[in-house]
Amino acid sequence: MNTLTFEPRAKKVRFDADNMWVKLTDGRQLAVPLAYFPRLLNAAPPLRDDFIISGGGTGLHWDELDEDISVKSLLLGIGDRMKPARMAS
Repeated sequence: MNTLTFEPRAKKVRFDADNMWVKLTDGRQLAVPLAYFPRLLNAAPPLRDDFIISGGGTGLHWDELDEDISVKSLLLGIGDRMKPARMAS
């Protein structure tokens, strides 16, 4: 059941060694482990910091990393949905 009754919006994003911190317009701050998003975890800090807050705050986008993250998904605990390609046997 989805209990979100509003569209959460990001206002600010910052990083530390282990987490992405997202400050929301309603004053909450969310820490998300970088391990949830391998592209961010493996990116150099300057690439991590090269993002835009898109959709009026509903999304986060890294052009160079080809990464898009929904703020709503972060609140629901959903990480990267990309799965490595399987090797043909």
